[in-house]
Amino acid sequence: MKKLRVILDCDPGHDDAFAILLAAASKQIELLGVTTVVGNSYLENTTINARKVLDLFDLDIPVFPGCARPLFRDVVIAPQIHGKSGLDGATLPPPKRKIEKIHAVDFIAQTLQKYEDAVLVPTGPLTNIALFMLRYPELRNRISLIVLMGGGIAFGNVTPVAEFNIFADPEAAKIVFNSGVPIVMVPLDLTHQVVATEKEADVLRSLGERFQIMADLLMFFKSTYKKVFDIDGAILHDPCTIMYLLHPEIFESQDYHVDVETKGELTYGQTVVDVWRTTGKDANAKVLLKVDREKFFQIFFQQLRSLEGGR
Repeated sequence: MKKLRVILDCDPGHDDAFAILLAAASKQIELLGVTTVVGNSYLENTTINARKVLDLFDLDIPVFPGCARPLFRDVVIAPQIHGKSGLDGATLPPPKRKIEKIHAVDFIAQTLQKYEDAVLVPTGPLTNIALFMLRYPELRNRISLIVLMGGGIAFGNVTPVAEFNIFADPEAAKIVFNSGVPIVMVPLDLTHQVVATEKEADVLRSLGERFQIMADLLMFFKSTYKKVFDIDGAILHDPCTIMYLLHPEIFESQDYHVDVETKGELTYGQTVVDVWRTTGKDANAKVLLKVDREKFFQIFFQQLRSLEGGR
């Protein structure tokens, strides 16, 4: 079976770390590279965190640093959720491999010049993706698919209506949603169905020595969700993007028109999802609505189990 060629654009971040491992573990995915962006923490932190997670499992996948600030707005990070480092809760060994010198945007361009079937999976703010579209407009149509974690239909998590990844760079998100590229949107409404508890942490610990660290990270993430949102569990937002690529049949979705509010006093950063088609505009995104949680975790642990021996 032909592998999916994927670039994972992320801001690790606890749930990003699990998305990285899920993508790297799958035999269905060729993870061409990991690109990083400011988001859950500053770019220096998100980049080193990505390299540390990969090196923990001896995964020789290149990491390319991207944008250190949003296109227009001030930098927004989330230390209240992910800690000062962006990946608090456990000590990961120092990285063994170097960070690439090529900018993430240029790496995306080089990849799309080489392949016509590459999938972009952004799990952080969309700054790198939007800047790529602005800098290399002639390559935009070579993107096979964008599967992004971001936005919400019914609620936000940084304001009442805005989700963090979109709020952190709404202008970039607006460019991406209006780009004409096929998009799958993984919103909060979907990701909040994938809640990891102590039970899932125990399963992680059973997978092997290196997963002890990942379990500790998961429990830190769980503790901040309890403190900040009074949610008793860690929401695995970002792995939902990779799981959709692997097993779309466990998800339910609808095609909607989605735009991003960039001027509203109370709604800045909101994804405006036209559920009732009141605008008359054609759908521009497949929006995931439901997932089978039991099957999600069954597949999730099956995939991760292959990493304990290294690859």
